[in-house]
Amino acid sequence: MIFDYETLKLIWWLFMGVLLIGFALMDGFDLGVGTLLPFVGQTDEERRVVINTVAPHWEGNQVWFVTAGGALLAAWPLVYSSAFSGLYGALLMVLFAFFLRPLGFDYRSKVSDPRWRNGWDWGLFIGGMVPALVFGIVFGNLFLGLPFHFDADMRSFYDGGLFGLFHPFALLAGVVSVSMLAMHGGVFLALRTEDEVRERSLKYLTLAARIFMVSFALAGVWLWFGIEGLRIVSMPDGNSAFMPLQKTVELVEAGWLGNYMNDARLWAIPASVFVFALLACRLAARAAGMAFIFSALSVAGVILTAGIALFPFIMPSSVDLNSSLTLWDAVSSHRTLNILFIVTVIFVPLIVIYTTWAFRIMRGKMTVARIRENEHTLY
Repeated sequence: MIFDYETLKLIWWLFMGVLLIGFALMDGFDLGVGTLLPFVGQTDEERRVVINTVAPHWEGNQVWFVTAGGALLAAWPLVYSSAFSGLYGALLMVLFAFFLRPLGFDYRSKVSDPRWRNGWDWGLFIGGMVPALVFGIVFGNLFLGLPFHFDADMRSFYDGGLFGLFHPFALLAGVVSVSMLAMHGGVFLALRTEDEVRERSLKYLTLAARIFMVSFALAGVWLWFGIEGLRIVSMPDGNSAFMPLQKTVELVEAGWLGNYMNDARLWAIPASVFVFALLACRLAARAAGMAFIFSALSVAGVILTAGIALFPFIMPSSVDLNSSLTLWDAVSSHRTLNILFIVTVIFVPLIVIYTTWAFRIMRGKMTVARIRENEHTLY
């Protein structure tokens, strides 16, 4: 074995964080572009400009989503089974919204009727905005706790429904997610477009960044003063697995900020979210490449902030605290994690390399003139 079991559990918590950040950064900007599409493009040609900035990349970006789902099944099977069964309605919303993306990209320009194209533009908007919103709502519900529990035979039961997810705090988390990815997508458009489309992108990314920073701050205040968190009182040693009911968990006030209270240096992470978002806004007009980097760092900071707040919980329960899943007791076997570790350290760098290569090959500005020159070959 490469690592001991307890160390591997920590490593896989980090790996899942990397995959979530990779998905938020790579698939996030094209979700943001889809959200902004009807607003930054005022004419058919301008909207084609917007669409073709992400057209070479959006399918490749889905690799991060698929990889994260596969890693969740392999490394944290209890989380996968509990989440995908209990959150089935929310996941279907994401799935059906995702259906509109390949259809919109492929069929929008097949017919020249403005009503046809406008309809697909709003379809691409839904395909970008709805997944961002649902992912944020689900993430917000992790802090509230999900209504699931295990029986003595380790069968999972979910006691809630789709509409139970729409708690005001979860909706606020959804606003954080949508505005964050709209900012990220707006910076990408500022990097890849010119003229009127670029000017509108700068305008809307600034608006999105303001909403993002305000909603992120409000969510933090709400967590501090309005939501109780969880704390592990006792549990088996780090070599246990598939034994969530063997631990004891209690509710504590401002519990989700306990890790920050224990180490004040961690406050630098949520603080950096605001700094990087402001830098992205300031630099987007004159140094869009640097602005995109800062936007990416801000997005990564949000996920790190949430992950550290929840640590070591992965999927808290609101109806049976001891059923809450943590990185210690929701994992696969020691051998499985070791094999997955080897696979991950080989293939994740390969994904990064080919993604970097694809962006390098497809670099350059997308303009109305380029759309006119390639009328029948571009989307």
